Amino acid sequence: MNTATRSVASIVKSWNPLSFTLTKRTLTTSSSSPASASNPSTTVAKSKRKNKKKNLFEVAQFLPNWGIGYQLAKTHWSGVAYQITKINLYKDGKHGKAWGIVHKDGVPAADAPKKISGVHKRCWKYIPNPKKTEQITSQSLPEPEVQAA
Repeated sequence: MNTATRSVASIVKSWNPLSFTLTKRTLTTSSSSPASASNPSTTVAKSKRKNKKKNLFEVAQFLPNWGIGYQLAKTHWSGVAYQITKINLYKDGKHGKAWGIVHKDGVPAADAPKKISGVHKRCWKYIPNPKKTEQITSQSLPEPEVQAA
């Protein structure tokens, strides 16, 4: 037996799941350093994280009052959005049912709320409403006090 066969045999006998990466590095014949070998995996992890879209409840959870009163739309819709009126959440907080009023080009298209279909699909986004943001900023800013001279 040559030394390469003995070293592989000794590695296989003393295999431990925690030392698998060390074993993998000793068996590879590439001349790349361990630091450069870890870089592609971090870029893949970042791209996976970046591409993950959110369903309606994952978008609404960061809005005040779970998004009631705010407009949400699917990413591929243009000019159409739902103003959320009611949400029934399941215990995990990522599933449930939602109702809202359809808005087309910023104008309500219906009077009564309707059940929103496709709430679990991962293609939802928040539509900022300039009127609502103006109201929030005007309420949060204190009025300046005027002193008589």
